[in-house]
Amino acid sequence: MAVLPIVITGEPVLHTPAAEVTGFDETLATLIADMFDTMAAAPGVGLAAPQVGVPLRVFVYNWIDDDNQTWRGVAINPELWITPAPAGEPDEETESEGCLSIPGERFPLRRGARAILHALDADGAPYEVEAEGWLARIFQHEYDHLDGTLYADRLGHADSRAIGKVIRKNGWGEPGASWLPGVDDLDA
Repeated sequence: MAVLPIVITGEPVLHTPAAEVTGFDETLATLIADMFDTMAAAPGVGLAAPQVGVPLRVFVYNWIDDDNQTWRGVAINPELWITPAPAGEPDEETESEGCLSIPGERFPLRRGARAILHALDADGAPYEVEAEGWLARIFQHEYDHLDGTLYADRLGHADSRAIGKVIRKNGWGEPGASWLPGVDDLDA
């Protein structure tokens, strides 16, 4: 398949809720395959269709947990139930996350420890995954993309100011910025 360019914050598709998938056809199958290739080339553990400029409610994920179990799949038109995030300040070491659409940056963010994902697979069949820890974090991060929310939008005041400076320094925050995994030398 193909590695697709990843759009950077400021591109309208990242800041707008995505549309429901209505057709399970070859076009969707190609998009999913290309998203897996792009995620692997980045490298990343999740990628939402808006991040490759496609305004559809689709994300892919691929993560290996501490028990060496691989969690790999596609979530189409997902619903996500999450436990509330704990109160207090996030831990810099254990709760920092990054985003391929804000390459090279990591900031701490509180997320719910558990999530239940209901979605359709590539064939349109429904499935459910109960997730904890990092897998729950991945689902929450990617689901946010489908609603037009970046993790930077959820940061506390000090970190929000810091990431804002990074975005301005790099000339991001306006439409037209993207990078190509495996070609562009960015620290995603």
